[in-house]
Amino acid sequence: MDALQPSIDKIQDFLKTSPWWLSALLALGSFGAGRFAYQTLSVLLQTFILPGTSLKRFGAKKGAWAVVTGASDGIGKEFALQLAGRGFNVLLVARNAALLGAVGEEIQAKYPGTQTAVHTIDFAAADDRAYDALTTELDALDIGVLVNNVGKSHAMPAYLIDTPVTEIEDIVKINVGATLRVTYAALPGMIRRKRGLVLNIGSFAGAVPSPMLATYSGTKAFLATFTSALAEEVRAHNIVVEHVNTYFVVSKLSKIRRPSLLIPTPRAYVRSVLSKIGLACGAAGGGRPGTSTPYWSHAAVEYVLNAVGLPGVYIWYTHALHRDIRRRALKKAAKAQ
Repeated sequence: MDALQPSIDKIQDFLKTSPWWLSALLALGSFGAGRFAYQTLSVLLQTFILPGTSLKRFGAKKGAWAVVTGASDGIGKEFALQLAGRGFNVLLVARNAALLGAVGEEIQAKYPGTQTAVHTIDFAAADDRAYDALTTELDALDIGVLVNNVGKSHAMPAYLIDTPVTEIEDIVKINVGATLRVTYAALPGMIRRKRGLVLNIGSFAGAVPSPMLATYSGTKAFLATFTSALAEEVRAHNIVVEHVNTYFVVSKLSKIRRPSLLIPTPRAYVRSVLSKIGLACGAAGGGRPGTSTPYWSHAAVEYVLNAVGLPGVYIWYTHALHRDIRRRALKKAAKAQ
């Protein structure tokens, strides 16, 4: 300590004789560095070390049900399988009864004793009568988990004026309307039972405005804001509402068939989501309460985006990427004719 005293004295003398604005800048810089270090440590701990909230809090292995929309394939199917494996009965919701039935049979073969049920609904065409029927079924179940997974994107990147009106309407009805109506139907029971988990499956397109996918991008941005607001509304009822920010995953929606470092399989992705409930992971410090980016490489991407800033650059890059994707898609379609 004695050896350090001269250095400490010099620092104190410097601060005393420096202009007030220089001291303020030093203090501000120290605060910024400390905040950056805290956010970095939070991302690392949450993504790689800390466990998420146990699913037992939401009724796992106690007879509770998990409701999964868009459950016939891809991420939705994997949520159904893994939630069944964690001890939930599962209600599978989508428009294709045959595919849902096959998923139900797979669950029962893999997890004997698990109850499954199927509810068919076309979210693009659903009216009040269709949602009333779904609400009646949900009211009869002890719902512990709701996964709002159903979603629709554009057939290919396109400028808004070149996008068919029917495609625009379907994207909004499915990505926004279905999430609102299904959550509205499931939430009263969760409030009565004082427990529940709602997972709204989002996209990086909601965080980075995506030219040529403008409608899809807008609907995914809606999910983040909706989740933050709803999470605060129901927090007192012991209900967790989480927006799951997602980069690419192997699926029909993404049109990607092979996994890579940044593109996991549905199994790996869903495993990360269910193991990190309640943790922001890569979204820590991103300024979006209720958002989680749990898959490790997706977490790294979001951390870098938040740390670097420059949203205009990301939008420009995304625009260029989508122009190229559209060019190649049109070229492929022309050759197929």
